Amino acid sequence: MPNTLPFIHEEVVVCCSPVTGVAFDVEGAERLAHMFKALGDPTRVRLLSLIASQPTGEACICDLTEPVGLSQPTVSHHMKQLVDAGLVIREQRGKWAFYQVADSTLNALSQSLLTTARLTP
Repeated sequence: MPNTLPFIHEEVVVCCSPVTGVAFDVEGAERLAHMFKALGDPTRVRLLSLIASQPTGEACICDLTEPVGLSQPTVSHHMKQLVDAGLVIREQRGKWAFYQVADSTLNALSQSLLTTARLTP
């Protein structure tokens, strides 16, 4: 059975304005587009779900290569895109990098999607 990202119901600091019928400013639209662009790659979506499904809530880069069938440099490239978009948090421990899902950013994205869905006729 595939793992899904958890939906967390809590108050968060939103990184961008929610879509509420009010136009985004240029900076907010660019930030939101950058996050969605990072999620536009199926491998990145899969990596994000692999991290989220870990019992500890984090994953080492060494644990992510085999499940996606890619080399460590390629997975590192994808992870850099997720970090740059603010979707995951990276922590260096010795020679290995560990990643955690940035829950507040995912909550902001999900809220913008839910609000947009409510506005769509």
